[in-house]
Amino acid sequence: MAKRKRSSSYEKKMKEGYGQGIGIDYKPWITIQDVPSLGRVTRLKGYKIPRQFEFLSDLERNYFYLLEYSDLVEDIQEQYPLLPIEETIIIANELGIKHPTDLKSGELIVMTTDFLVTTKNNTEVKKFARTLKYKDELMDKRVLEKFEIERIFWERQEVDWGIVTELEVPKDRAHNIAFIHGYSNLSVIEGFENILVEELEDMSIYFIRLLLEAKQTIRQTA
Repeated sequence: MAKRKRSSSYEKKMKEGYGQGIGIDYKPWITIQDVPSLGRVTRLKGYKIPRQFEFLSDLERNYFYLLEYSDLVEDIQEQYPLLPIEETIIIANELGIKHPTDLKSGELIVMTTDFLVTTKNNTEVKKFARTLKYKDELMDKRVLEKFEIERIFWERQEVDWGIVTELEVPKDRAHNIAFIHGYSNLSVIEGFENILVEELEDMSIYFIRLLLEAKQTIRQTA
């Protein structure tokens, strides 16, 4: 197959490091500025990986909370690009499926997976890819066609891939983690700026003891 000329936007993103790096140095391929028409977008600073994360739906944000709370998760890379683009073009041609294109320019666009996650269990390091989608959207034929391209791409990379819906993301648990997440750095919260780490540890032990001894909620104990 003849090599296609890559778009200027593709080359620009590559030069600026999007879709590259690990940990705090990773830059997601898609950012909120790229999708201004979406209403449920979120920026959030991570605790385990202290950088800004970009989420395009509440479902992505909630899933992120579950990932960051897991002791096994070492790295989280959101809006991860399926590169080189020639790979997904080949897969689309093999399947007889139209490759995703830019609606305005008609140019082929880089496909992405919502999350590429690195886990570590003792010394065993693994990666898995997950795409987030509300279950009702899985009835859309075009959505499933693009997912098939994505699935085969990761299969050829020997990376486990799967779809996660809102049924697999407990909303209450995500909201509880979100509440804790907001207090992950007490030093920036009013009233805690000058408290020493040792003092915070003593306070934590004290409140844990109260919770264990009393039949009250955290809010009532506090």
